[in-house]
Amino acid sequence: MTPDPELRAALSADRTGTAERIVALTADLETIMEASRLVATDDEHDPEGSTIAFERSQTTTFLEDAHQHLADLDSALERLDSGDYGSCAVCGRPIATGRLLARPTARTCIDCAT
Repeated sequence: MTPDPELRAALSADRTGTAERIVALTADLETIMEASRLVATDDEHDPEGSTIAFERSQTTTFLEDAHQHLADLDSALERLDSGDYGSCAVCGRPIATGRLLARPTARTCIDCAT
């Protein structure tokens, strides 16, 4: 399958946005960690401590998800460069362009995904 240039643009734009999100989330996490170091709180017993712990946990999860998405985007771009992009990893048939536009990192066709 010859990929649509729109797909490369979508992958590249998503990669740029995800990299920017990682930078922002990393800064947020550092701010949260610094705030928790500056205040001597016991997360378990201090009402504010549970909020800080929740924010740290939530931000860490968002950051992990962003790193995974970036890896998925890099993999998709590698497949695009090697000519394997747009072929289902399960059955080998082409993945519909509409699916790739909606989910540029998709590795399976809609039939195999369900």
